[in-house]
Formats: sequence, C-alpha cells, structure tokens
Amino acid sequence: MDKFAIHRVPLQPLIRQTQSTPIKSQQSFLTHLQEATKQQELKVSKHANERLVERNIAISDQEWQVVSDKVFEARSKGVNQPLVLMDQAALIVSAKNATVITAMDRTEAKQQIFTNIDGTIVL
Repeated sequence: MDKFAIHRVPLQPLIRQTQSTPIKSQQSFLTHLQEATKQQELKVSKHANERLVERNIAISDQEWQVVSDKVFEARSKGVNQPLVLMDQAALIVSAKNATVITAMDRTEAKQQIFTNIDGTIVL
C-alpha cells in the first residue's frame, strides 16, 4: 500500500446531540431572557416604610415606577447608593439590593448632610 494513499472516512458529526439538548437549551435561554427583562421593582425597607408613614409622604405608583427606572439605570452605570430627590421626598436607596433604605420629606432633607452616597437622582 502506498504511504500517501487517501483513505475515505465517512463524514460523521463530531458531537452527537440528543433531541432533548436543544430543547433544554432553548428553555434555559428563554428562562434567563424572561428573568433579565422582567419588570424590576424597588423594595421598601421596614425603616423606610415607617418614615414614609410617620412623615405622611405619599408617592404614587407612577412616581415609584419612575424612581425604580432611574435607580436601575443608575445601577447599570455603577451607582450603588443614590440619593433620590423628588418634589415631596428624599430617598436613600441601595441600588445593589434594590431597596429604599430611608425616606424624609423635602423640607427636612434641606437641613441634612448626606453621607455614604455615590450618586444623586433628581426627579
């Protein structure tokens, strides 16, 4: 036999997949996509909720949505703990934990010095 002879090998896929693998991959991808795109909401800590009630601060659902959107936008830019200034309130938020830490009305906020924040959102 010639040492340079060509041997014919039938073409076969190098990786064999079962039918369940693509379906699992699709389901896993869909699950991750749904989780990534689901509506994100802020939680309100017990302390912040008490402050909102004590100080009679009312924030509408629409306003909460704007706050949430801006906090998550700020988080995507590297902000971890923003001060959110609204017409009627000032909120300190942990963007990392998606939680409102404390709240005060705007007149009270004028007399405060805010520390440990790394961003400000003015609405």
